[in-house]
Amino acid sequence: MARPSRAHERRADLVAAARRAVIGRGVLDLRLRDVAEEADMSSGSVLYYFPTLDDLLREVQREAVERFCAGREEAVRGEPDPLRRLAAMVRSGLPTGPDDELCVLLYELGTIARRDVSYAAEHIRLYERQVGIYAGILDTGAATGAFTLTRDAATIARNLVALEDGYGLHIVMAAPTLDAPRAARLLLAAAADATGLTLEAIEAAAPPHALDDPRTAEAPHDHDPEGDR
Repeated sequence: MARPSRAHERRADLVAAARRAVIGRGVLDLRLRDVAEEADMSSGSVLYYFPTLDDLLREVQREAVERFCAGREEAVRGEPDPLRRLAAMVRSGLPTGPDDELCVLLYELGTIARRDVSYAAEHIRLYERQVGIYAGILDTGAATGAFTLTRDAATIARNLVALEDGYGLHIVMAAPTLDAPRAARLLLAAAADATGLTLEAIEAAAPPHALDDPRTAEAPHDHDPEGDR
């Protein structure tokens, strides 16, 4: 009887190893042998599953984008109050600190987007998916009378995601210029200004679970082939 193929599992192991290598070494200095060493494999074995290092890193990026966006969707799922959903959404988009592995991974891979169209396309997908979540919350709040929008929902959503990206970069720098709680308050202030609310009202609406990091539960295990989607 033929033995079952472990190709899917090995590919998942390599994605996990590449993820660790990017976080530990940085994407610009990353070499194929760095990933091979992290995975305890030969470089030739890595290339058997992924023809190039770029192919592997694109899969790492795709998985990271999916995990990040799924975590944000989970943070607001099941909350009927638009104000509480908005507050939870704001808090779910920021790194928890300089050691937030998922956010660091996304920032590292984002540096390639300036020169590579395929990486840029995935980065755009990340941006647009987050904009869509925000816009849905804002439209619902406006329709129910909870918000008085100062601009159309799409414009506000794009500005909020761009602010998250900027503040997040300051949080994960080697010498952070602000921390996650301060950045969250700045974002909540921008959200309040855009929805006709007071900062105090939107801060008070943040549910307890919004302070948690919803992405942690979504992280796949390094050796779980079903987790590395």
